[in-house]
Amino acid sequence: MNERKVILREDEMPRQWYNILADIAMNPPLGPDGNPVSPDQLAPVFPMNLIEQEVSSQRWIDIPEPVMDVLKIWRPSPLVRAVNLEKALGTPARIYFKNESLSPPGSHKPNTAVPQAYYNKVFGIKRITTETGAGQWGSALSFACAQFGLECKVFMVRVSFDQKPYRKSMMATWGGNCVPSPSMDTKAGRDALERDPNTPGSLGIAISEAIEAAVSDESGQTRYSLGSVLNHVMLHQTIIGLEAQKQMKKIGEYPDIIIGCAGGGSNFAGLAFPFVHDKINGKQIEIYPVEPAACPTLTKAPFVYDHGDTAKYTPLLPMHSLGHAFVPPPIHSGGLRYHGMAPTVSQLVDEGLITPRSVKQKEVFEAGILLARTEGIIPAPETNHALAAVVEEALKAKEEGKEKVILFNWSGHGLLDLTAYENYLAGNIKDIVLTDEEMAESEKIFANHPKPKSLKSR
Repeated sequence: MNERKVILREDEMPRQWYNILADIAMNPPLGPDGNPVSPDQLAPVFPMNLIEQEVSSQRWIDIPEPVMDVLKIWRPSPLVRAVNLEKALGTPARIYFKNESLSPPGSHKPNTAVPQAYYNKVFGIKRITTETGAGQWGSALSFACAQFGLECKVFMVRVSFDQKPYRKSMMATWGGNCVPSPSMDTKAGRDALERDPNTPGSLGIAISEAIEAAVSDESGQTRYSLGSVLNHVMLHQTIIGLEAQKQMKKIGEYPDIIIGCAGGGSNFAGLAFPFVHDKINGKQIEIYPVEPAACPTLTKAPFVYDHGDTAKYTPLLPMHSLGHAFVPPPIHSGGLRYHGMAPTVSQLVDEGLITPRSVKQKEVFEAGILLARTEGIIPAPETNHALAAVVEEALKAKEEGKEKVILFNWSGHGLLDLTAYENYLAGNIKDIVLTDEEMAESEKIFANHPKPKSLKSR
């Protein structure tokens, strides 16, 4: 292959999303009474057209034309061969990445922000509330709301609000209103500040604030939007993997290994789920979600029923969880500081279809620096988690003398994360690992929670 990039034409874009719920068995979300949540119970939080997608078991779901029109601003995204990285590592592996950093906000997040804004608009909603960790999701939803004429309020985790001030500026430029979380705007925020006035905040707290702000609007014209975890979010992101399948077919390649960073699960699922479908149907492929050792949801936490937010506004979700009260350490990968994981991703781990890994902060930034100096793009700290695993697998292929094909998701650029790089280069980044004692303390919160059933899809 002489070309560095594999490009699809706009008319080659996937016209449908892939819904993994057609191919795996799932435990249902549960309400306070322990019974499965009905679609009507979710109506104050989400518009019904998105609720229908959330519970759908239809394998292929059409992408609306107005959504396609906005996605075409940057999609299809290129598949890139990391030739310089291969040379630097001296590996026989061929390494490819899906470059999701080319969207206006700089990450994969608009792949679901755009359809969510669209479905809210056609349902008659005027305002959307949400949370954001590192600011990528808040930026993406602000951008998407601007495309469809909606108001947007974003509760941004305080530690990231302070670390990444220009994310707030991006949101404001697109018309979004960004406030640090916990805030004084909601009861959930005030309660969190009362417990700890110096809290760095967490996605769990920010989710509680955003849901409260949505459901307390007496006009009924506000809904909540989530950038990860839920089934319809995973669905929208599969355009990444579906494009990648077409691009690899064009050059006669197929991956041996799929890698993506994992916080709530959206960018990982977006690349991986179409290939999980292939694996369920007989393909031999290794699939790795990679998370921080400081917040090891998949690699250390149990598979339980837990709330997706700190104030327990959400239903009980079947997922790997560190506990809804868990506040992750203030690492620089704000988008991965979440106590839980998408139920679909959690189910795939439980079934052994994917294999989670965790990496430490220094290793993460070392990989990011190597990629920046070889391939030129400065990656987001979140993306660096995937990159650390890519480097490890490429060196393993070198030791084994095997010509493996590695595909990973370049989930976002790090041009607004330069403070983190500055800290790393100055030697101020420390490795943080969640201890067994901390995990045991966190697990106490599950004592009275129901247990998910063990399900097998194949």
